[in-house]
Amino acid sequence: MRITDLLTPSTIKMDVQAQTKQELIRELVNVLNDAGKLNDKEEYEKAVLAREEQSTTGVGDGIAIPHAKTAAVKTPAIAFGRSKTGLDYESFDGQDSHLFFMIAASEGANNTHLEALSKLSSLLMRKEIREQLLIADTVEGVLNVFIESEEEVTEDSSVSIDEKELILAVTACPTGIAHTYMAADSLKEKAKELGIPFKVETNGSGGAKNVLTPEEIEKATAIIVAADKQVEMERFNGKYVIEVPVADGIRRPKELLKQAINQDAPIYKITGERNKSEQSQKSGKGRNGFYKHLMNGVSNMLPFVVGGGILIAISFMFGIHSADPHDPSYNKFAEALNTIGGGNAFGLMIPVLAGFIAMSIADRPGLAPGMVGGFMAAQGGAGFLGGLIAGFLAGYVVVLLKKAFAALPQSLEGIKPVLLYPLFGIFITGMIMFFVINKPCSLFNHYLSDVLNHLGTGNLMLLGIILGGMMAVDMGGPINKAAFTFGIAMIDAGQYAPHAAVMAGGMVPPLGMAIATTLFRSKFTKSEKDAGITCYIMGATFITEGAIPFAAADPVRVIPSAVVGSAIAGALTMLFHIGLRAPHGGIFVIPLVDGNPLLYALAIIIGAFITAILVGLLKKRVAN
Repeated sequence: MRITDLLTPSTIKMDVQAQTKQELIRELVNVLNDAGKLNDKEEYEKAVLAREEQSTTGVGDGIAIPHAKTAAVKTPAIAFGRSKTGLDYESFDGQDSHLFFMIAASEGANNTHLEALSKLSSLLMRKEIREQLLIADTVEGVLNVFIESEEEVTEDSSVSIDEKELILAVTACPTGIAHTYMAADSLKEKAKELGIPFKVETNGSGGAKNVLTPEEIEKATAIIVAADKQVEMERFNGKYVIEVPVADGIRRPKELLKQAINQDAPIYKITGERNKSEQSQKSGKGRNGFYKHLMNGVSNMLPFVVGGGILIAISFMFGIHSADPHDPSYNKFAEALNTIGGGNAFGLMIPVLAGFIAMSIADRPGLAPGMVGGFMAAQGGAGFLGGLIAGFLAGYVVVLLKKAFAALPQSLEGIKPVLLYPLFGIFITGMIMFFVINKPCSLFNHYLSDVLNHLGTGNLMLLGIILGGMMAVDMGGPINKAAFTFGIAMIDAGQYAPHAAVMAGGMVPPLGMAIATTLFRSKFTKSEKDAGITCYIMGATFITEGAIPFAAADPVRVIPSAVVGSAIAGALTMLFHIGLRAPHGGIFVIPLVDGNPLLYALAIIIGAFITAILVGLLKKRVAN
C-alpha cells in the first residue's frame, strides 16, 4: 500500500486557518470527518488530544504529526494541512510548525496500512521532501511529491558484527505509528553521517521489525532504547543501555550516539520485578497484571492444545476406542495419533501454561519452577486449575527469591540463574504443590465434573448461553478468553460439552456479519462488504476477531446482535448434546464432534443467521 492510498485529495487542505494547536487539531479532524473517514468525530478528537497529553507530536523541523488509533476511525487515512505563516505546536525544537499530517488508524488497521503510515514518517525525515511540500501550489502537487519520491522503505536486516563500536537501538511509541519510525530514521541517518556501524529495531503497531540478534547484542558497544512503552529488556543484561523517551531519538540522535560510543550509560542488570515495574511506570501502561500473565501462559499453551486436540479428534475417526489395543476397533495409526496428541502434546499443556505464566511474572528464572509445578498439577490430578495456581505460585516465589538473594556478593551473580533460582524455586514450588495445592484442586475437579454430569438439560442450556455469549462480548478480549480458557479446562477434565458451546459462540459473530453484508448490502459501505467476504473464512475457522471492525464501527448494534446469536448457538449445542474434544479448528473439526455433527453445524448456522438478521434490522441504510 502506498501513502497516496491513504492521503487523498479529499483529505488535503492547502491553507489551514488555525492559529493554535487546539484549533489545528479540530480543523484536521473536520477534514477527515467531511471525507467520511471517521465514525465518531468527537471520540477521535479526544483520542488525538489524549495522545498529545503523553507527549507532543510536534516533531520539529516545522512538522507535526497528530495521530490516534481508535475505533472512532472508519477507514484508515491521512489528512494533510499546511500553514504558510506557521503556528506554535509546542514542537520539540521550539520552532513553529508549517506542515501537519493527521494520521487516523482504525482498531482493525492491517499491516499494509501501518506500513504506509510508517513510510510517511520516514519520508518526512528527508529535508528535500519537506521543502517540496512547502512550495507545492496545488493538491495534485502535494500528492506528486509522494508519488515521485515514495519507494519501498527497507531496513538493513543485518550488520557486520566484526565492526568496532557497533551501536544498536530500539525505538517504540505507544501507538507505534509515527514516532517509532521517525526516531529510527533520525538515529540511522545520523549514524551514517558519523560513520558509526548501526542497527535499529522498531516496535511498531505491526510488531517488532529488524529484530536485534543475540550475536549483535553481544558485540554491541552500547544500546539506545528510545521508547515510551515497554520493550524486551532482559536480552540487554550486562550491556551499556541508554534509556530515553522516543522523542529524544528524533531530536537528539547525535548526542545519543556519542553517548553510546563513549559508553556513558549504566550497565543494565536484571533485578527482577523492580525493573519491570519501573518500565511500566515509564510507559504509563501498567502491563504487569493478572491478565497479562495469564494470557502469556494461554498463548504459549495453545499450539500444544490445538495441535494435540485435533490429532486426538482425528484418531476418533477410526472409532471412539480405536486407540485401545484391547478394543475390537483397535487401529495402530489411531493409537499413534492418540499417543502423540493426548499422551504428549496434551501432556505438555498444563506444564507449558504454568511455566509461561511464571516466566511472565519473574522472567526466565521463573520458567523451570513453573513447568515443574505445572507438571505436578497434571500428574497429581489438580488439572488446569492446579496449573494456573502453580504458574502464579512459581512466578512470585522466584520474585521473592530475587529479593532475598539481592544482598549476595557481586561475585555470586552468575550462579543465581543457573543454580540458586532453579534449586530453591523448584523446591519451594514443588513442596507447596505436593502438600497444599494438588489434593484440594483434585477434589474440586472431581466435584465440578460430577456437577456437570448431573446437570439437567435446562441448566446445560443456561451454561451454553453464558459461554456462547461471553465469546461475543469482546471478541478476543478478556471475557472471550475467559470462556475459551474455561472450555479448555473442561476438556482437560474430560467434559467436552462446554467447549462445543464455546467454539460455536466464537464462530457466530464473524459468520453473522458475513451473512449480514450479503443479505443487507444497502446497510454497509463497500469496504465493509469486502470485509464481509473475509468474515466467511474467519468465522468458518473459529477466528472471532474477524467481526471486530464491524463491532468497532457500530458497537451499539453489532455487539448485542452478536451476543444474542452466539448465546443461542451455545444453548443449542447443549440441547443437542454435542461434545468437542478439539479446542480449535472450526469447520474442520465439526465432523469429529461427539454427537451429531449436522446438528452442531445447524446450531452455528442458526446463531449466525439470528445475528445477521438482528444487525440488518437495527443498522441504518448507508447513504450513497
